[in-house]
Amino acid sequence: MVTFRRRTIREKVLQVLYAHEISQEPITNVIDYILTDLQNHKADFDFAKQIIYKVLQHQDELDEIIKTKVANWEFSRIAVIDKFLLRIGICELIYFDEIPPKVTINEAIEIAKNYSTDKSSKFINGVLDSVYEQLKKDKKLTKSGRGLISSSTTPASKTSRKSKEE
Repeated sequence: MVTFRRRTIREKVLQVLYAHEISQEPITNVIDYILTDLQNHKADFDFAKQIIYKVLQHQDELDEIIKTKVANWEFSRIAVIDKFLLRIGICELIYFDEIPPKVTINEAIEIAKNYSTDKSSKFINGVLDSVYEQLKKDKKLTKSGRGLISSSTTPASKTSRKSKEE
């Protein structure tokens, strides 16, 4: 049975969230359309839906966190794709205990390189790393499982190949 790489799933999550916001179609319709090829892969489909629904459920909270980290930048001026990637990344940091922070941050950076502006990957890295450090400082980071390291994140270029494939 074919399984999808997590990065591909995250890219599809980005596409669903973007399409939902732009079209204002019901989220279930957008999911059915964009995630069609995942529907026969229960674990992958469930992972994608979990992220989508968590991001939508906590969007206001996620946006407030973003705003605290970009105090000198108008929230409305942040590239739309960057907002979605930041929401997804922060959502994973807070609500997905089994995903190592380095993986979350690296995936957001790599997806930004393919879907957003030339400077987006550095911007996203800075914001997510700052959120990660704040969560650690406030003892709000509840991560468990393999591949978790208590040290700070490293730029995407220094992460292992295994992390990139997560």
